[in-house]
Amino acid sequence: MEFLGSHLISAEQLSREDIATVFRTAELLEPVAQGSKVTQVLNGAVLANLFFEPSTRTRISFGAAFSRLGGRVLDTTGFEFSSFAKGESIFDTSRVISGYADVMVVRHPRLGAVKEFSEASCVPVINGGDGPGEHPTQALLDLYTLKKELGRSADQFDGIRIALVGDLKYGRAVRSLAKLLALFNGITFNLVAPDELQMPQPLIDYLKSRGHQVNQTANLEEGLANVDAVYTTRIQEERFPNPEDAERFRGSYTINRDVFGRVCRPDTVLMHPLPRDNRTDNCELNNDLNDHPQLAIFRQTDNGIPVRMALFALVMGVVDEIPGSLRDPVWKNRRTYR
Repeated sequence: MEFLGSHLISAEQLSREDIATVFRTAELLEPVAQGSKVTQVLNGAVLANLFFEPSTRTRISFGAAFSRLGGRVLDTTGFEFSSFAKGESIFDTSRVISGYADVMVVRHPRLGAVKEFSEASCVPVINGGDGPGEHPTQALLDLYTLKKELGRSADQFDGIRIALVGDLKYGRAVRSLAKLLALFNGITFNLVAPDELQMPQPLIDYLKSRGHQVNQTANLEEGLANVDAVYTTRIQEERFPNPEDAERFRGSYTINRDVFGRVCRPDTVLMHPLPRDNRTDNCELNNDLNDHPQLAIFRQTDNGIPVRMALFALVMGVVDEIPGSLRDPVWKNRRTYR
């Protein structure tokens, strides 16, 4: 895709070459993301961060990424604090806000709503999650995490074996990740879920049409055997027609230290888009794994900053300015990463 001035709504817009471009830019920006360098390439630019659905990590991650490039962030969260509560249309909201900002990130609970924002906007719109639809920036940071955890380059994902576990019907992050992985060759997808929460058939058919092996099972231990990575998701109860039905599935696919030790290869990478459901007996990746070296979920969230910085830099056309703009910070960074 042509990044400059473009919207990013779906993982389907991206090619292998696009992924490599994003990753090269993210690697360039790693020192800024980690606080060892600073830059002001987006000084004077304004991000409208519009989240009409609950979010902590994604909203703050986008804001932090834009701020670390020197830009300013305007936030709004929830319907009750927006003009939607007064009956305003998506078209009017998007057209007005795009007159205030240079780029917009939008999360909305309705499938297709972010695309509607992009159609009315005067500035680039990035999809921060649209209902059960897609989450393309999450998929990019997930793939970037796989690259780093497995020691791959941006074009060496061929042959990866991955278990996708949990709510594959309503989970937008897993849907976008599958679409990105489908661009490569010889991927094995173990889809581990009850029948009611299996991945939508059209996406399964698409993966098979690309020549990938797709194994569907409701048995957790069968699905976890001999894979390079496990990507597990929480039950998306807010998307169920009847949220009470989610109780039937909650806690069904808990991976703890015992399960990992018995079933997984020692080098299997454990991932999750977060949040985990930390309620008793529900947690998809049990807290007894918190200090396990193969638990990558916090490195995964850290990776969201350089990847989202890279997207902003590409969309706003400042990548070439980055190398000459890097400076040492005046303040001291005392964070540690693991």
